[in-house]
Amino acid sequence: MTIRNLSLALITLMGIALPANAQYAWQGYDERVPSKQRLDNNIGYKVEMQSSFSKDKTPLWLNANKHGLSSLDEFNGYVRGAVMRPLSTDSARRWAIGYGVDVAVPVNYTSNVVVQQAFAEARWLHGVLSVGAKEYPMELKSQTLSSGSQTFGINARPVPQVRIALPEYWTIPWTKRWLHLKGHIAYGMMTDDGWQHDFTNKRQKYADHVLYHSKAGYLKIGNEDSFFPISLELGLEMACEFGGKPYRLDGHGNMKRIPTSTGVKDFWNAFIPGGSDATDGLYTNRAGNQLGSWVARLNFDTDLWRFSVYADHFFEDHSQMFLLDYNGYGEGEQWNTWQKRRYFMYSLKDMMLGAEFDMKYGRWLRSLVFEYIYTKYQSGPYNHDRTQNIGDHIAGMDDYYNHSIYTGWQHWGQVIGNPLYRSPIYNTDNSIDVRNNRFYALHLGVEGSPTERLDYRVLTTYQKGWGTYNNPFTKAYKDFSFLVEAKYKFNHDWTVKGGYAMDFGSEKMYGHNAGFQLTVTKSGLLTKKK
Repeated sequence: MTIRNLSLALITLMGIALPANAQYAWQGYDERVPSKQRLDNNIGYKVEMQSSFSKDKTPLWLNANKHGLSSLDEFNGYVRGAVMRPLSTDSARRWAIGYGVDVAVPVNYTSNVVVQQAFAEARWLHGVLSVGAKEYPMELKSQTLSSGSQTFGINARPVPQVRIALPEYWTIPWTKRWLHLKGHIAYGMMTDDGWQHDFTNKRQKYADHVLYHSKAGYLKIGNEDSFFPISLELGLEMACEFGGKPYRLDGHGNMKRIPTSTGVKDFWNAFIPGGSDATDGLYTNRAGNQLGSWVARLNFDTDLWRFSVYADHFFEDHSQMFLLDYNGYGEGEQWNTWQKRRYFMYSLKDMMLGAEFDMKYGRWLRSLVFEYIYTKYQSGPYNHDRTQNIGDHIAGMDDYYNHSIYTGWQHWGQVIGNPLYRSPIYNTDNSIDVRNNRFYALHLGVEGSPTERLDYRVLTTYQKGWGTYNNPFTKAYKDFSFLVEAKYKFNHDWTVKGGYAMDFGSEKMYGHNAGFQLTVTKSGLLTKKK
């Protein structure tokens, strides 16, 4: 099956799913005499203040997986205010309306004011249309304990987008509640042009007004109403950066714009990978920065506990997406023509493997996550397209999260996926690229609630990195990072959270850092539900 066929299958499933059954209150609610819908009820608010104090840089786990609302400066912080009306306010209606604004005024951040979220959304039955910037959770992984998804993580600022989604699993009719679907399709635009200009001084590769596309589909096999405790979730996540105005050095010290276009065909080539870039030359690739992950999760669910194992296999092109490449080109004048039924198979080595154990009534131990991540292979160290003299076609050196035209899978200096890929914001030479994408790591996360008011979380990560194929480290470097965090819930929806973290490693990784972060939050309702 080709990438084109997979994309077509995804949009077909999204279209089929819209008028179906899911778990919403309106399914058992009599709307023959509905109350008047009010958009000013059940509006919640949150006010938050955070300060970080560090020796050298902010440690990894005080900086990462905060939807980009973080900084590496020794002293940083923000005052943040949010007002939101959730879609769940209208859970008893077939129509639902939600909106939100979330703004932070930071100190020592990459910008003076951060509009973290600003969105409006509407649900009809099970389909949701969202417009604007919104924080979306990871799929099939723990939001608090995982190191992060490799494609759609929670490490970078939200991208403003138009998004149509089935956010909750929809049960496919006539399957006796054993098959369920969810997914999304979105288009948007990156907002970090000004940061790129400042960071590179416009003397290194940068890209303005870059367009963003993402899509994902997930299939769940299992019946929660039966006595069978096992369920299986399978998914495909894909993204593309395209269009915009990318610039790179021309070899003579000058910045040269790379031609791109943003017509209907380009949006289609982002959705169903196709076309080519202006710099491809004889050996054309798909247009833009295409990437994604195959994901899976197996769950064993009982009344008292739940155990899950999951996998996340990242890919930048067909070599790791399908692990198969055509290698039957001819010789002489036929060197660039398909002649034989011959193929090359790549190894399945790069993978995130995880296990999660949840105690449903646990106190001191509520959840535990362990992850192993390996990214060294990247289809091998040999990057070659056939020539007149060498007919073998091997497409290695995938260079995860980097791209020859665009600034890679990042937004505002933070990688959009897993933060163990060293984010460009750590670079000190004005270059926006990921300097360590070949590594393996072991990650452990534990959390619990010893009392009703007190929660804690512990993260520990060991990582060994080799840099990249194009710019390898002179030797393998190691890093150990940890976080110890506690949150106390006071009366009247006040919470105080404190975290202490450290990094022990080379400057090629994250360096030697130690820091403390204090967060005070007040939340509540501006208007009650009527």
